[in-house]
Amino acid sequence: MWRLTSSANDLVLATFSSLHGGCNFAESLPPEMTQSILGRLDPASLCSAALTCSGWRLIIQDCDQLWRSSCLQLRAVCQREVDRDRRDGHSWKVTLVRNYLRSQVKRDWLAGCYSCVRSAEELLGRRMCPLDEHAWGDILEAELRR
Repeated sequence: MWRLTSSANDLVLATFSSLHGGCNFAESLPPEMTQSILGRLDPASLCSAALTCSGWRLIIQDCDQLWRSSCLQLRAVCQREVDRDRRDGHSWKVTLVRNYLRSQVKRDWLAGCYSCVRSAEELLGRRMCPLDEHAWGDILEAELRR
């Protein structure tokens, strides 16, 4: 049985699995229920779930709503980027993939995680990605307010 990230989800899947002889819940439940269960996963777990089997991969790839809520959370940090990708016709999944790392880096910068960096060596091991001039402007404004 595949394990979800939270104990409540573990209990639901363990109960379902025991009641249905260990069968694949994604094949046994109505699509709406399967999507509801998978919709509780964070983006990294959703990507891992898509690698579980071809049936899960099809469900996850074909359901844009599974990616929408995570993408909207990213929008709080990367509004311009998310809005631009959606305006350009990208799916919620593609928009999420394109902006996930950027949102993590920008969130760290805005939170002040890099405010006291004294040398490039202190940045070794930290994830970085290119940011546009608007993102750097937001970061500079946050630094000036600190």
